[in-house]
Amino acid sequence: MTGSVRRRGSLAATLVAVLTLLAGMAVAPSPAAAAPSNPAAPGNEGGTPLLRDVLDKTGRNFVAARNAVDNSRKRQLQLSVELRRVQSRINSLLPEVGHVAANAYRTGRVGPMMLLLNSSGSDDFINRAEGLDMIAMRDNQKLRDLNELREQATRAKAAIDAELAEQKKQYKVMEKQKKDAERALQLVGGKATGGFVSATSPVAKAAPRNPDGSWPGQSCSQADPTTSGCVTPRTLHALKEAQRAGFKRFVGCFRTGDMYEHPKGRACDFSMQNQGFGGAATGNDKLYGNNLAAFFVRNADRLGVLYVIWYRQVWFPATGWSVYTLAGGDPSSDHTNHVHLSMI
Repeated sequence: MTGSVRRRGSLAATLVAVLTLLAGMAVAPSPAAAAPSNPAAPGNEGGTPLLRDVLDKTGRNFVAARNAVDNSRKRQLQLSVELRRVQSRINSLLPEVGHVAANAYRTGRVGPMMLLLNSSGSDDFINRAEGLDMIAMRDNQKLRDLNELREQATRAKAAIDAELAEQKKQYKVMEKQKKDAERALQLVGGKATGGFVSATSPVAKAAPRNPDGSWPGQSCSQADPTTSGCVTPRTLHALKEAQRAGFKRFVGCFRTGDMYEHPKGRACDFSMQNQGFGGAATGNDKLYGNNLAAFFVRNADRLGVLYVIWYRQVWFPATGWSVYTLAGGDPSSDHTNHVHLSMI
């Protein structure tokens, strides 16, 4: 037993050491690796490949599951409205159908035939036959309407049950992604914080979505206004919305040299300075960063934000704000001189 405990302790220590080593291996890109028009881009973004991979995968899965829940709730609401409409129509038909049933009971099966035999002549016979035919058609239509409405109600109830089951399924997916992200963050010192949130942050214009509410896949197809590279349409939209909200200091988006979102046009670094990236922000510069991070978090669902990093903390859709410790100890990897934005 003691040997087993020692082995587990040794394995944990080895894992932490490996993660620390991976964090220390990241170095700032050479000037040739940075986009030509953005030579002042921050270098080491901090974190570890494991953390970034988990954030990317679980973040996308979490957002997709949450979107599925939202869609299911909308369908459930529509079905509930339809069910109430059908039930109301059924209730209105019941007295009429009851009248038909009562009339049939009073006249009996031979009632109509006896009525025809008692006619005074051929014209009267025809008139009575036509009248009976109209009554039968009317009564039969009412019965058909009632049966169809009852079938609609049954289908609507079954569909509502299916939507509730779908929501339960997607909630389980969301919970799993949340736990996976929390475990990854714990390996890098993750601890939940209040982070940077402000209910008074400006509201951004929503980025385009697919008809089902999901985020469309996008390539690096738009010219990056901050470098000579490219960005996705969604990243460009987020950049413009941040600037429209008053965050107009130096920004660098596209750059080569790492395996994450920057070379894919899905990330931007928002400096606390008007030119380039300096030391750790303080005073009004730090307040600017706090407000910018809060803006992206408040509008995450409208813009398609994957995660935000600022001042040794990371915001993730499944977990909210958490601190992290495996950075490089410098303003760039600690993200104390810029807000990092990654997009879905």
